[in-house]
Amino acid sequence: MPVQYFEGIGRRKESSARVRVMSGTGKFTVNDKPLEHYFPRTGDMEAILGPLAAISKDRATFDITATVYGGGVTGQTDSVKLGLARALVKLDNENISGLRKGGFLTRDPRIKERKKPGLKRARKAPTYTKR
Repeated sequence: MPVQYFEGIGRRKESSARVRVMSGTGKFTVNDKPLEHYFPRTGDMEAILGPLAAISKDRATFDITATVYGGGVTGQTDSVKLGLARALVKLDNENISGLRKGGFLTRDPRIKERKKPGLKRARKAPTYTKR
């Protein structure tokens, strides 16, 4: 019998994450590593587990696996957080109000601005010299 899971996809900057939530014992793995080892930075774990706190669910009731690629640490953290929130909505549609109130279902649209011709970076102009 196949295991039933609920999947959510999250994106932020250049990062994408596929998060699967199923009933279990509280294991949270990211790219086949425990969450604590993949995101050791202070505050990242709390941010990722924010959607579970918003709906007052305990982490121990779910097994969560995430596959994340691209981007840097901040982008990956936020993409896993969004993917988890979307998976929790698929798990139970009544979770949507708490997650929406906490701002977990809104995708952050900010991305890197492209470089323009004649400039050094996106907005930095070369130094102006009068003579």
